[in-house]
Amino acid sequence: MTRLRFKPYIDEAPTWPDRGRVILAQYDAESVVVYEALSRAAARSVVQGGRLDALVEDFDRMHWFGTSFTWFMRRTGWATERGQRAVLALWLRRDRFDEILREAVPTHFTEGAFASREAWQEALDSSDVRAQWAPDFPPHGPKLNRKALEIGLRGEMLRGYVTGWVLAVEDITSFVRQQAQFVEMPELLFVPAQDIYPVRDEQVAARLNLTKRVPD
Repeated sequence: MTRLRFKPYIDEAPTWPDRGRVILAQYDAESVVVYEALSRAAARSVVQGGRLDALVEDFDRMHWFGTSFTWFMRRTGWATERGQRAVLALWLRRDRFDEILREAVPTHFTEGAFASREAWQEALDSSDVRAQWAPDFPPHGPKLNRKALEIGLRGEMLRGYVTGWVLAVEDITSFVRQQAQFVEMPELLFVPAQDIYPVRDEQVAARLNLTKRVPD
């Protein structure tokens, strides 16, 4: 069975940029790991039934997930927020993840990424994929200058995500709760190994306003 690869936080953190818009993720040639937080009952349904239907209530509404582990943990309170007390790692097909990035429209307008603000708004309203940058966080302490990417899906893109694009699912709730006791002791904390995900399409990188070189 596919399993997350973990490393000590104090070894991993120095390899990550401390600023800029980057996609931090665990990935290989075939897949990219994304994280979902949901209720315990929904998580059991996904893991035991092998179906992702429990992740979606309405295909017309945006369904969000992220790739940055520490950002996701801060967002869900390390699996303590109501309705988010179970955490799943999902191995999303890499070719589909790249497709999602190609179709993504940022939730905020950036000069140069679109011909005009009107063109951006039209694209945003009609897209089934949205990209939103949010402050990334260390396990404990104030937000970083680095931004983490949150992705929203709806419609046919969401339907594809829950019906065939995920190769494997792992319930990591027990790991998250175990590590939560070390958020103020980073020397004891373990996290999934992550690297900057390469976006080689120049147009996609420009539209997402990715940081190509992170200043020292």
